[in-house]
Amino acid sequence: MSPTPVSHGLRFAFGTLTVFPVEVTRWDREAARAGMLCAPVAGLVVGAGAALVGVALLALGGGPLLAAVATAAVPAALTRGLHLDGLADTADGLGSGKPAQDALRIMKQSDIGPFGVITLLFVLLAQVAALHQAYESSWARGVLAAVVSATAARLALTLAARTGVPPARPEGLGAAVAGTVPVRGALLVALAVVAAASGAGALLGTYDLVRAAVAVAAACAAAELLLRHCTRRFGGVTGDVFGGLAETAATTALVVFCLG
Repeated sequence: MSPTPVSHGLRFAFGTLTVFPVEVTRWDREAARAGMLCAPVAGLVVGAGAALVGVALLALGGGPLLAAVATAAVPAALTRGLHLDGLADTADGLGSGKPAQDALRIMKQSDIGPFGVITLLFVLLAQVAALHQAYESSWARGVLAAVVSATAARLALTLAARTGVPPARPEGLGAAVAGTVPVRGALLVALAVVAAASGAGALLGTYDLVRAAVAVAAACAAAELLLRHCTRRFGGVTGDVFGGLAETAATTALVVFCLG
């Protein structure tokens, strides 16, 4: 029996967005479309892995700060730092103030400039601080924050790959997935993620039900603002921009979880 589109999509999502040893058997636009629609599933697995490590450290006597640091580190490890690297490169490109082609050339360089370093520092500090507060409240709330933020981060990629968003370059991962996802499909996936996050939050109470839904919505809104800015500045999206969107969405979701 030949693999189904969902199977190809899961392979594409896990093969390109994680370090899991998954063979990507198709690289065409159809597989990219299915893969970006399945991106939140990859986020769910990454978030669950991060939460598992955090809870394990708490059970072994580690404090909420150590659990928070480990929970923030696991997604970086499971993606080879791909999204953090993309965030840093995007910050360098935007911060350069150069025309689009010059900014894109800066983003392709292997080194990280001052804008990238500063952005990484504050984003990681914000993530650890938010996770620390969540774990300090309860281990269950820390788990919820970790899983929802990682899933929302990959949902931002699904939305950014929608039709109408052009690639900034003719090559690379950004060009491979840009414009592949129908708007209706992206919105349906977004609704599914919001519903799932709300359902998970409901296990902790009505307030967490609402907070989980708001976290996903806020994450998508923040990523959309960055997406529009990058599209105006660079003429489209790149793989680095996708990484920046993921980290922006994850951080925004975590900040929402520590408010109120």
